[in-house]
Amino acid sequence: MSYFGFNNNSIGTLFSSLGSNSTGMGNILSDYASIKSGSYYKLLKAYYGTNSNSSVSKAVESSTSTSIAKDSTKKLSRIENSAEDLKESADALLAKGSKSVFQKVDVKQEDGSVKKDYDTEAIYNKVNDFVKNYNSLVTHTENAKTKSINRNMTQLISLTDRQEKNLSKIGITINDDDSLSIDKDAFLKADMDKVKNLFNGAGSYGYSVSAKANMIDYYAQNESNKSNTYGSTGTYNYNYSYGSYYNSYF
Repeated sequence: MSYFGFNNNSIGTLFSSLGSNSTGMGNILSDYASIKSGSYYKLLKAYYGTNSNSSVSKAVESSTSTSIAKDSTKKLSRIENSAEDLKESADALLAKGSKSVFQKVDVKQEDGSVKKDYDTEAIYNKVNDFVKNYNSLVTHTENAKTKSINRNMTQLISLTDRQEKNLSKIGITINDDDSLSIDKDAFLKADMDKVKNLFNGAGSYGYSVSAKANMIDYYAQNESNKSNTYGSTGTYNYNYSYGSYYNSYF
């Protein structure tokens, strides 16, 4: 006899390891394709369908979400994007060689002469992008419930606070809400060597921010994976709700 296109042998193979220490069940559960196609749900329903008192059967029928993420997928997605953008803007300031914004170029002086100097306008644009993306991450991590994200964001803010004096020397202010403000006129008049020391090179502030942004991005992605849900229709979903029916049984 077959259930939903599966015969007794296939069902028996799937569930023969439920009461043992074999890795068969684990291997089957790890098969993403089976879950995504809905075949795993159908097997569950077929196997337990004859036992109306089965707790697993009831869980399969009633469960609409298996998300155990602390934050909604929407929020985590915004954190991911903001963290990636911040890392990208920090890495742009970290670039070396011909790709470095701190590479001196021919700059026309007020007296009409030309000499090798920093392109302050180009540097400002890169730092301004950094500030915007930093502020975006601060905004999107606000009230986040994922501990690993909160911990790394707190460390990032502390890292920035320790650079308050150096940042103020180049026209960047730390606001009461932990966001940053940049004064363009003050920045363009600042010592570009100080800007380079802050944002370029291993061990610099920019390097540390890139590393922290990368960690926040990683933890947001890891947490968002927990928001992948397996619905009662036999489909694999991605939603914003919570629940742990499935995990309570396996």
